[in-house]
Amino acid sequence: MKYAVISDIHSNLEALTSVLEEIKARNVNEIICLGDIVGYGANPDEVTELVRSEARYIVRGNHDDALFDEDTFSMINPYARAAIDYTRKSLSAENYEWLKDIPMTERFDDLLLVHASPSEPHEWKYIFSETEAQTELSSFEEKICLIGHTHVPVIFKKKISESEVRELINVGSVGQPRDGDNRAGFGIIDTGNFTYENIRIEYDYRSAAEKIIATGLPPFLAERLYKGR
Repeated sequence: MKYAVISDIHSNLEALTSVLEEIKARNVNEIICLGDIVGYGANPDEVTELVRSEARYIVRGNHDDALFDEDTFSMINPYARAAIDYTRKSLSAENYEWLKDIPMTERFDDLLLVHASPSEPHEWKYIFSETEAQTELSSFEEKICLIGHTHVPVIFKKKISESEVRELINVGSVGQPRDGDNRAGFGIIDTGNFTYENIRIEYDYRSAAEKIIATGLPPFLAERLYKGR
């Protein structure tokens, strides 16, 4: 099976629609979403609706969780809390209830899906370093764990035996990249031969940023889209 993998869309409709157009041109079988559908951006309801209609497998991100869990809400920064307050007011009742039911993890085709860390999905740990990754690579049995959360694409590997390698793949961010490249990012994984490709595409980030300002959200959230930081 050939899967497109999206993550950390953060209510960025311009980025998501551009990514979905690219995905359709690549003839994938299904779309995977690794969470953080909402937060930061100006179009949470429209983005949620698109993810509902297009993605086959979906797991919960911390910004999705912050809509309903006060402990998670208290952990995020003030800019993010402002965006969650805006999101609560902007979502339709149906999409709000749908977001409540998203699972923390999914497993199929020797893949594990989780937003942050496989060892403790609801702790929202960030995996940046090789040391952190090696600990996490020992916490699951599947061949590949797909994650997001840091907004930085990277692949970590661990040799399990002479013939087996386990991988932890961060697919980066559709809606708010933070690796210095402001293009929308996503991945394509083929479980027939377990190959993976990370893809970056241009999108209209200026329009996305202008809409953030127009809604009254913190300008910092718009500025990040220009910088990819």
